[in-house]
Amino acid sequence: MDLSHEAARRRRTIGYLLAGAGLLIAAWLGLSSGPARIPLGAVLEELLDRLPLLSVDSGLTERSAAIVWELRVPRVILAGMVGGLLAVAGGAYQGVFRNPLADPFLLGVASGAGLGATVAIVFGGAAGPGVIAPVAFLGGVTAVALAWGFSRTVGGRSGLTLILTGIAVAAFFTAVQTFIQQRSGEQAREVYSWILGSLSTSSWTDVAVLSPYLVVTAAILLAVRRPLDVMAVGDEEAASLGVRPDRIRTLVVIAATLGTAAAVSVSGLIGFVGIVVPHVVRLLTGATYRAILPLALLGGAAFLIVADLIARVALSPGELPIGVVTAFVGAPFFAVVLRSSGRRP
Repeated sequence: MDLSHEAARRRRTIGYLLAGAGLLIAAWLGLSSGPARIPLGAVLEELLDRLPLLSVDSGLTERSAAIVWELRVPRVILAGMVGGLLAVAGGAYQGVFRNPLADPFLLGVASGAGLGATVAIVFGGAAGPGVIAPVAFLGGVTAVALAWGFSRTVGGRSGLTLILTGIAVAAFFTAVQTFIQQRSGEQAREVYSWILGSLSTSSWTDVAVLSPYLVVTAAILLAVRRPLDVMAVGDEEAASLGVRPDRIRTLVVIAATLGTAAAVSVSGLIGFVGIVVPHVVRLLTGATYRAILPLALLGGAAFLIVADLIARVALSPGELPIGVVTAFVGAPFFAVVLRSSGRRP
């Protein structure tokens, strides 16, 4: 038993080291790559120069320094925040619903946010991110609130009832969104661009807006890691061990929904992060959520920074929608996970 615990702890330690190193390397590459190529060494020196008690001459021109600090640093930070939120929310959903294929958009967040963004773009005139983001956030939260409320009116207290009502609400919101898009005319391109996800307009304001949601969501989800491990044996067994499944499920749904809605409101709909990253973490460290959730937070940040980097450089000087990149990786991964799950006895 001691050897088993030691092996598990060693795997978690290796996972933290890999996730931390991957995040640092991804951020470093993200700051140096793009249409205006900036040497890796110069980027590192520029970052060190901003630290207290250090004075390092990076040799960057004023224009290059502005590109780093005003364009790339907020974009890399925002990509990390969005990726971390989607991944930790996905891991929490998988734990609380005991479904390895659950993702952050399970209860209608995506369809609600998509409808909100579509309404803002089509009826808001020249609506900018400052208008689209809060309306998309409101739409995502509204969709989940409707799913949650309806599941209670039909007497359902299980996770399955909530999932089914979420699917129904998502279908309705998607239908309304499609109807509006069909009548939107010239705004249709902007709607599709938002739906496919993009971080091209990232700013320090977006970082500031998303930061409180990241802190609150991460704090709540990381605090329920141990109850999620207990709930893996089933609601009745967990209740007999002192865990209140309904309370934990409510807390996770609220926290993960708020975090996901806030993330997609500034980035658009970016799929598969919440499925791919927790599964990779699970392969590295095992099935304990004490490790899955914090490592998903770090791994999701690194994953989306790399995905955004690929989106920037693949068609440079143009950009791919970041949702296309994550789908290119995530769809085959999802198929492999689904196939392997079906083969288990």
